[in-house]
Amino acid sequence: MEKILEQLPKKAKDKHNENIKLFKKLKKKPPRHLDSLMVELHDNEFEKTDCLTCGNCCKTTVPWLNDQDVSRIAKHLKLKEQKFIEEYLEVGEDNELSFKSAPCVFLGFDNECSIYNVRPKACREFPHTNRRKFQQISALTLENVAICPAAFNIVEELKKRLPIQYSEKGGKPQEKFRRGGG
Repeated sequence: MEKILEQLPKKAKDKHNENIKLFKKLKKKPPRHLDSLMVELHDNEFEKTDCLTCGNCCKTTVPWLNDQDVSRIAKHLKLKEQKFIEEYLEVGEDNELSFKSAPCVFLGFDNECSIYNVRPKACREFPHTNRRKFQQISALTLENVAICPAAFNIVEELKKRLPIQYSEKGGKPQEKFRRGGG
């Protein structure tokens, strides 16, 4: 996994322009089946991906927390909400709340989350690849493919599975040519 995580930022950068073109096309005219396709791709990827072998999201990013997250986690930690905020969170420019630092203070050495059952919504939904109206979170997805090997794989599989008009240069997906098909 370490080697994959080491290579991931470069692989994501190499695919960045291709992915931007894809998301522009998806935003302009998403296929009718995009939501169901994303759920299928997400579920398929996470049948073979064990997040506990990675934990890169918890090591490198800080999620935003909503009011319900704050209340739930504070209660779990047996802290008053204000004390929880003061101790663990920071307030951003737009008054959004996030953990003070990465890696997450609740991440264990074994990549287990000590507040897993009450973790923030952003953590529960990461990498957001099975969200409805997936095409609306292109900026977030472009960030996540450089952090999460599963998100990278899902976007690559998406490009293979979409109709020709969504693939690079409007032609057949490159994967078919590498396999000798055509």
